[in-house]
Amino acid sequence: MTSVLRDPDRTDTAFMTKRAWWLVGLGVLVPGSAQVLAGSRRLGRFALGVTLGVWGAVVLVLLLVLVARDWLLSIATNTILLTVLVLAVVLLALLWLVLGVDTLRLARLGRVESSVRPFVAGLAVVAMVASTGGAVYAASTVSAGIGLLDAVFAERPSEDPIDGRYNILLLGGDAGPDREGLRPDSITVASVDAETGALTLIGLPRNLEDVPFSEDSPLWEKFPNGYSCGRDCQLNYLYSYGQVRHPELYPEAKDINSNPGVEAVRDAVEGALGIPMQYYVLIDMQGFADLIDALGGIDITVAERVPYGANEGENGERLPPAGYFEPGDYHFDGGWALTYARTRYGTSDYTRMERQRQVQQAIVDQMNPVNVLTKFGAVAEAGKQIVRTDIPKQMLGYFAQLGNKAQQQPITAFDIVPPQFDPENPDFAAIQAAVHELLWPTATESPTPTP
Repeated sequence: MTSVLRDPDRTDTAFMTKRAWWLVGLGVLVPGSAQVLAGSRRLGRFALGVTLGVWGAVVLVLLLVLVARDWLLSIATNTILLTVLVLAVVLLALLWLVLGVDTLRLARLGRVESSVRPFVAGLAVVAMVASTGGAVYAASTVSAGIGLLDAVFAERPSEDPIDGRYNILLLGGDAGPDREGLRPDSITVASVDAETGALTLIGLPRNLEDVPFSEDSPLWEKFPNGYSCGRDCQLNYLYSYGQVRHPELYPEAKDINSNPGVEAVRDAVEGALGIPMQYYVLIDMQGFADLIDALGGIDITVAERVPYGANEGENGERLPPAGYFEPGDYHFDGGWALTYARTRYGTSDYTRMERQRQVQQAIVDQMNPVNVLTKFGAVAEAGKQIVRTDIPKQMLGYFAQLGNKAQQQPITAFDIVPPQFDPENPDFAAIQAAVHELLWPTATESPTPTP
């Protein structure tokens, strides 16, 4: 059969048509087989070896998904291995392109029945475009992932868990035109159990006053009795204090992929809660909408009527709401999601914190593998614009493993808000005791709160 395919009777149109179908079909199913049967055996054997290698890699990945997903996640966050993968996929795309063109040549379309010729050629072209296009898309997706990892995550040593936990400061920042620099209006601590992945979210109000600092903080000397000067000394103002007014207090911040504003807020949150913050994640709320749009929007259920709009006009006059989010189910694009999360018209900071958490959860729900993979380029580009963190690249695999474990467990939420706590006259001893009881229940030994 091989000799007939290699040296056919070109005057037999019926046979040449069958031969063309066979070569194109085999080329689609097993790249390289057409060349072994009717073309360059050297090229065909090489292509068959590559094809078997690709199939083996796919089987290996499937096995890792089933039995060693954590190890697979570690590989997927290693930029060196990802770069090698991109080069390999690009070479694979070039090989498939060469094989596709060569298979068309070997099919001898000029000898194929005229009524069938467009279908044979169409199958070959569609297969060639699908295979090379798929490989190019895969390479561009992985490249976007590398760009995201390089742009967002830090080059620094890893931190060990403290008392069995990783505490990550999450800041939602808003650099509006009426503000001196960026101001974090959303301040949350994500405390993760280093073994089980169990996640506890602790929300701090932006208007928390009198926050204390430890003696090793640069702010201790300036505010030994806490950040106290009335309403002008609220927790979220510390970002501008460190970033804009006194960046010299944190000269080494840039070396750990941070900035003085973040470090000032980190010191304040550590002092307020009595727990250390190993890492931070800063999200620019102005670019937050881009990420939601990249994900295709988010689904939100509004439980009760929520007004939105400016509270006051340019002259301080009270304004009516611009509109309402009526109770019901919504699919928000980025702009509307940001409006829903940020509005404070006729409501308090504390109800806004609840809406922000609702939006955060909706984004997590949209971060399913299929959605992220199909839109990864836009998601990665949005991520590069809005996210900054000092989490080291080498920790991503480990945190991905913890995140996978966390999805199997309920999230514990705890907000430092009235009536239990008064942000304008806070009892930090009570706050720290409540936080330590939450993270380290009295049934087990817990660390002593930081003074």
